[in-house]
Amino acid sequence: MKTKKIPMRSCVVTREKLPKSELVRVVRTPEGDVIVDVTGKANGRGAYLKRDLSVFEKAYSSKVLNRILEVEVPDSVFDELRKLV
Repeated sequence: MKTKKIPMRSCVVTREKLPKSELVRVVRTPEGDVIVDVTGKANGRGAYLKRDLSVFEKAYSSKVLNRILEVEVPDSVFDELRKLV
């Protein structure tokens, strides 16, 4: 029997390649809103973060999501990320 392929993605902060299930996706929608995508299937430009509070804090302080998503990420998104951990 064939083994199912596990999708791998890179964390934008740590640059680690991890299974998609261990990451959180933050998306800039076509309308320009920034949301936390828990399903992993929302339309728009996405960035993956490792499910770790220290990674979320580093992303907040370095503003890496602002550069990758090319838009100002509101603090409410980081509050929602902190609640996921």
